[in-house]
Amino acid sequence: MNHTRLQQFSGATLDQLYNNRGLVPDFAQHLSRWAADSARVRTEQACLLDVPYGAGPNETLDLFPAVGVTSPAPVLVFLHGGYWRGLDKADHSFVAPPFTQTGALVVVPNYALCPTVTVPQIVMQMVQALAWTWRHVAQHGGDPNRITVVGHSAGGHLAAMLLACQWQRWAADLPPRLVRNALSVSGLYELDSIRRTPHLQPDLRLTPAQARKASPACLPSPGLVSGRGQLYSVAGGDESEAFLLQNRLIQRTWGRRTVPVCEVVPGLNHFSMLGTLAQPGTRVNQLAAELLA
Repeated sequence: MNHTRLQQFSGATLDQLYNNRGLVPDFAQHLSRWAADSARVRTEQACLLDVPYGAGPNETLDLFPAVGVTSPAPVLVFLHGGYWRGLDKADHSFVAPPFTQTGALVVVPNYALCPTVTVPQIVMQMVQALAWTWRHVAQHGGDPNRITVVGHSAGGHLAAMLLACQWQRWAADLPPRLVRNALSVSGLYELDSIRRTPHLQPDLRLTPAQARKASPACLPSPGLVSGRGQLYSVAGGDESEAFLLQNRLIQRTWGRRTVPVCEVVPGLNHFSMLGTLAQPGTRVNQLAAELLA
């Protein structure tokens, strides 16, 4: 795996490049808007909240049924970011309406946060959440054969990991291509540089072995293993060099066949990138809709 530039950054430089809140002065406005919009969505739109997908900490998910659809609906599973140590599914209900209103069912899982758990443990929680979705989503009007995963930042990392998952090693009843395809928005694919970032490591406590095990760029390209689906990877033009390098890395390591879309969207930062997912007509929203089609 060639990620020489990321390997060359010092800890002090990584602290700057991965400090999204420091790089975006109005980050708090984005977070407060997400929370307010999400609270409104949960009161105005049909939803099923806090459905258990496991018995562990934070192992619940929210379901937002498709609007006006009689046939089984494609399923969008959204995974939130927060460097595996912050935020909550309740902050991200706002992503659902643009997709439920155009005929998709949206699932938003929660997961436990570091340092209570490790990053590999969070990955396995999401494996469990997707297995639950495949087994049960038909009862809520969803099509288990049309599951697309969309994730932001750390959620983008998790989306890539789920695309690469060997599902039948988890449970014999699961199909090899449980996740049909994935969209990673400002995703992270190489965790060794995250491990070496001083302000993150006290919570994440990544070991070198964990960083390698949980790095999508260290895994075989899922498109070349059992014909698993494609990943679309996008980052904002105003994001740090580290995120732009991460974006290019996954296409270089997994190949253009598996990652046919690897784009930088001009004029968007780490937080506004996610905002555009919920805005019909934007590039990020269009890419998600394309994968759901």
